[in-house]
Amino acid sequence: MDRPAGRLNDSRVAVVAFCISVAFFALLFVAVLAFTPAYALDIAILQSSDIAAYREAIAGFKAAAPNAAVYSEYDLQGDLELGKKLARKIRASDASLVLAVGLKAALAAKLEIVDVPIVYMMILDPLKHQLSAPNMTGTMLEVPVDRQLRIIRLFLPDTHRLGTLYDPKKNALKIKEANQSAAANAFKLQELPVDSERDVPQQLRTLLSVNQALWLLPDSTVLTNESVRFILDSAFERSVPVIGFSPELTRLGALLSISVQYGQVGRETGLLAKAILDGDRSALAKPVPIDRLKITVNLKTAKFLGLSFAKELNGIIDETY
Repeated sequence: MDRPAGRLNDSRVAVVAFCISVAFFALLFVAVLAFTPAYALDIAILQSSDIAAYREAIAGFKAAAPNAAVYSEYDLQGDLELGKKLARKIRASDASLVLAVGLKAALAAKLEIVDVPIVYMMILDPLKHQLSAPNMTGTMLEVPVDRQLRIIRLFLPDTHRLGTLYDPKKNALKIKEANQSAAANAFKLQELPVDSERDVPQQLRTLLSVNQALWLLPDSTVLTNESVRFILDSAFERSVPVIGFSPELTRLGALLSISVQYGQVGRETGLLAKAILDGDRSALAKPVPIDRLKITVNLKTAKFLGLSFAKELNGIIDETY
């Protein structure tokens, strides 16, 4: 008995549709496999505390780190002992890399983790704290002294006598480095020590009487909530330009400041982590300075001092007041 033609055609159409569907999903599965990493990178983030600066840097890190990364985040809340416990937990996990944010996090990671790459950020003078190990590197929060002096030379081409205040207990090594770089940048550097905030007024008067510019270093003995305003006002009265290290100092009256942005610190640290995860073991050799700096200028101060800048410097100025 003959099968109805209509039913036969319907069956053939159904078979063809089924085959097409199978082929489509097979191709889709292959495509997904082609674009999906064999495994996800697990990056553990250990931060010293939950503060805005760290959050900004971590966001920058995630923007530059590998797209396939999965993050596990830990906060040691300022407690080094808690940090060591968290670091041991990270060591027992499948982390491919550890990001340590802040000094206590880096110290905890160094003490407890030896077989996973550690990258740190948001730490002043990491070498001073002996943050070095075969599996450890990071980015430097401060701007190298020689680079600062080169930038100051660009903005103050006629300045040769440069003064600074410092606490020998905190910045002796930096002053030694500055003395080595000053001559190469055509500066004669006069550095006067202060052992306490009480020493600042007298030493400042001495510096301002003989120097053409005042260079401020990050030094908590020299710069306090009370002394910052006094230093800036005293320099202003003597018509001496001040070079600072933060936009806030520029806003308060310093001629210019050379600093780093926390988000940029994170981005450049993320690129460093990516290089390590891609197999570049040479990236673990030593900490690296941040390449992209932030330069701020107070135009009102420049006008008061009778200073003008070459037009080509406009391209490196990020913000003016």
